[in-house]
Amino acid sequence: MRGSMQQLIQDLKNGSFKQVYLLYGEEDYLRKQYRDKLKEALVSPDDTMNYHYYEGKDINIGEVIDQAETLPFFAERRVIVLENTGLCKAGGDSLAEYLKQPAQSVIIILVETQVDKRSRLFKTIKETGRVCEFARQNEATLKKWIYSLAKKEGKSIDEQTITFFLEKTGTEMANIRTEWEKLMCYTIRDNVITKSAIENICTQRVSNRIFDMVSSIADKRQKEALDMYHDLLTLKEPPMGILALIARQFNLMLQVKELQLKNIHGRQIADKVGLPPFIVQKYEKQASRFKISELKEALASCVKADEAVKTGRLNDVLSVELLIIERSR
Repeated sequence: MRGSMQQLIQDLKNGSFKQVYLLYGEEDYLRKQYRDKLKEALVSPDDTMNYHYYEGKDINIGEVIDQAETLPFFAERRVIVLENTGLCKAGGDSLAEYLKQPAQSVIIILVETQVDKRSRLFKTIKETGRVCEFARQNEATLKKWIYSLAKKEGKSIDEQTITFFLEKTGTEMANIRTEWEKLMCYTIRDNVITKSAIENICTQRVSNRIFDMVSSIADKRQKEALDMYHDLLTLKEPPMGILALIARQFNLMLQVKELQLKNIHGRQIADKVGLPPFIVQKYEKQASRFKISELKEALASCVKADEAVKTGRLNDVLSVELLIIERSR
């Protein structure tokens, strides 16, 4: 929905607003950024009389409608933000009915991660207001964004270094922004951003650490794999969360391997498994170390480790440790 994003930007630029907005999608950074841009454009920061914020699934729709019907206090409009309510999936019919003829002085902004496009509320907002989706950004868009961030700081960064940075941070824009700010502080006297600077200052995501641990398991480097596991425990990562990520990694490798056997490669694999191409390349390389039968056995071992904890036969720390030992033997 790139068009809807451009329309939202035009609304902000022109100061001509719809009475209801729905901002939704998995990209938290953009969704929240435009929520805040709308709020700043519609109501002054110190106006607590005409701004109302509701969050969660237990909000009272009758109270929201009463607020919407109340005339603003010495202001042009009343602004209501509804966030993470789930109303665009279920329970939003009464609000949908109200939005057919809302008070002229109110603007309502709904902010959701997921929606049901078949819901009455979604259809009503699409007909009468502005719907804007913020999906996860693709690799090319993220690279352009990072390049522009570097340019603003007067620094240069080549494409290989940007790819290395993304491998560290993942593709969530909020995390990219946090790690970028750390990198800018670290390289404040440098004109060129290098891989060594990224390695020194940027925090590696847990999923990247799991990737490295599975590589150690594949190469039968048992001590190294166990050391990585204990490092994650020291960082207060929950054992069952680590187990889930290990299982996800083996599952992704299995998907990649099976797609390769069907003569599907590169970007086509990326589209099917929902990962950026540069990440898929890493999985293709890692999957080459395993046979399909080994990947299926590894997934079965993950299920057994999970069951051992849930049935009380083993505690979570030991269960995952035994899994690592078994697969790296």
